[in-house]
Amino acid sequence: MGKNNSGNRLVNPILWISTLYFAMGMPFVTINAVSGIMYKDMGISDSQITFWTALIMFSWTLKPLWSPFLEIYKTKKFFVVFTQFAIGILFALVALSLPLPGFFKYSIALFAIIAFCGATHDIVADGTYISFLTNKEQAKYIGWQGAFYNLAKIISSGALVYFAGVLEKTKGVTHAWMIIMGIYAVVFFALAMYHSWILPKENKEEQKVEKTTGNIRQELLEVITSFFTKPKILWCVLFIILYRFAEGFAIKIAPLFFKAPRSSGGLGLSTSDIGLVYGTYGSAAFILGSVLAGYFISARGLKRSLIWLCCAFNIPFVVYALLAHYQPADLMPVAAAVVVEYFGYGFGFVGLMLYMMQQIAPGKHKTAHYAFATGIMNLGVMIPGMFSGMISDWVGYKVFFIWVLIATIPAFLVTLFVPFPYSENKEERS
Repeated sequence: MGKNNSGNRLVNPILWISTLYFAMGMPFVTINAVSGIMYKDMGISDSQITFWTALIMFSWTLKPLWSPFLEIYKTKKFFVVFTQFAIGILFALVALSLPLPGFFKYSIALFAIIAFCGATHDIVADGTYISFLTNKEQAKYIGWQGAFYNLAKIISSGALVYFAGVLEKTKGVTHAWMIIMGIYAVVFFALAMYHSWILPKENKEEQKVEKTTGNIRQELLEVITSFFTKPKILWCVLFIILYRFAEGFAIKIAPLFFKAPRSSGGLGLSTSDIGLVYGTYGSAAFILGSVLAGYFISARGLKRSLIWLCCAFNIPFVVYALLAHYQPADLMPVAAAVVVEYFGYGFGFVGLMLYMMQQIAPGKHKTAHYAFATGIMNLGVMIPGMFSGMISDWVGYKVFFIWVLIATIPAFLVTLFVPFPYSENKEERS
């Protein structure tokens, strides 16, 4: 196989884009969703699960603050491989911590470090994608990005959760989840070795400006200042926080509600059932909704579509209130409800991402400002998620999911009046 001008093998980018974004999705989904099911199986309360698993997601909010410093040392390829190898070691340590008497505090601390490594991996993975692909290639492969990120979700919260449920019947809960965490470790060791061979590497001789800690700090200050002086930025920030406000409550509790016994107001589903319903049917519906939303927005324009996207995103949370009220014993109504909610989630989520790209990111520091916007967006989900378990423990699942519906109201209000500082027809290159 040939070489390019930087000495890298000329390989089809899909060979590394697919695995790179699969690796990006795994830690986020595992900490945000799978860990909660594991801890529920192991007897941890909803309030503890939601507070701590939401809190340690803070790394994905803060990641723009250390992203410039990654340019000083080594290369993007080095940090991709290093973080994947580190995540593999950390998952192995999580597996070893589960039989210990204080397993929750040890494992949650390890998950916090995994979150930091995962957020760092996101930075260098996106940097690799932007640096080594032309604008045309970026557009060509953007769909593959999302597809393999969601494949990580299907495998992690679907196949592996289902497998955990199968193992629980023969190995017991603790050993079943030790095996699952061990599988995560093996996957990341394999990804690290593969990417050490396949990823392109920067040519240091082509770097025109030497990066130092001092000028990186100055650059970071300029990025932050220019972000918060953008036109109507405070209203824009309010929009990206409140759009997902209700989701922050619902996303943490829904899997725990599915797992909780019927006597406690839950649905009493097995771990395998949750893996099948959420990770397979739900993720497929999410992908379908995302694809159809793209056509919907391209036909109508984002400004005219946004309130409908907000409706699609928030109204389907009513299915959880109905499930909590009726507590169906059959799996099919639960699967249908999850398909409806995840289809709406995928359809509506695209609107928020495009708004951040088109109305917040444009300008000199487009990539950095988009990272800031996504970080703030994650904060808007993290904060309600931290307190969702406390509220559900206090009021019960039925009242909690009614509260989720009430929590959607701010999203509708802010969407109706959200500003569009930039023209939708403006053509701008990165």
